Amino acid sequence: MKRADEQHERIISELDRRKRKRRKDDDEFKVVEGVIDPPTLKTLYKLLNRGTLSALHGAISTGKEANVYRGEDADGKSVAVKIYRVSTAETDFMLEYIIGDPRFKNVKRRSRSLIPQWATKEYKNLIRYHEAGIRVPKPIDIERNVLVMEFIGDTKTNLPAPMLKNIEIPSPVKTFNEIIRMIENGYTKAGLVHADLSEYNILWLRKPVFIDVSQAVLTTHEYAKKYLFRDIQNITNYFTKLGVDTENPEVITKHILTVGEE
Repeated sequence: MKRADEQHERIISELDRRKRKRRKDDDEFKVVEGVIDPPTLKTLYKLLNRGTLSALHGAISTGKEANVYRGEDADGKSVAVKIYRVSTAETDFMLEYIIGDPRFKNVKRRSRSLIPQWATKEYKNLIRYHEAGIRVPKPIDIERNVLVMEFIGDTKTNLPAPMLKNIEIPSPVKTFNEIIRMIENGYTKAGLVHADLSEYNILWLRKPVFIDVSQAVLTTHEYAKKYLFRDIQNITNYFTKLGVDTENPEVITKHILTVGEE
């Protein structure tokens, strides 16, 4: 009888331990309130179970398309976790940037089908940029609508890097030339045009870092040249306001296109 009681105690204790662990895990993931839905929660637990994530903390940035959170990997190192909205996603604008991309077949308008492809598009674009030596967050893992990538910021304080627009740039002329060089290398080496580049999509960590590359298109895209000019125009407009005597955007665009054809 005593042995049966001891066994019963052990079972109750184990059930209680598991219940507490589930409660702790659920508390960790409550920070994604507003983006989380049951399928996304399952996706987070998949990443948790395979060791990509061990914890999820507060938001680094919020947007219409996705929210980015600071997470931790299995070693406790900070990572960035981008969770794309599914249930409230506005997907019409995405079609312009993904239809016709040979990397994606059978693109559907339904958000539950399109958003995972959109997330995968950013993951693949990050790989291309990273392998070409352009400073972007290093991609780590992708599962459905959750992208895990390198945390860009102070790893000691866990403070994220600021946007370019929110800092006093040490050397505007040098930084402008560096960003134009990154755009050129993106086109010629990664085969990509960012297509949404501005002071809002560049972080500053001693040097510029491109982010939000989900819209980036292959240079073979029918609107690639138009997007390239738009990116350069955005950057020249911003640096002109900072007093930089920039070259004409059309001249810069023509130069990059010429180099890309060589």
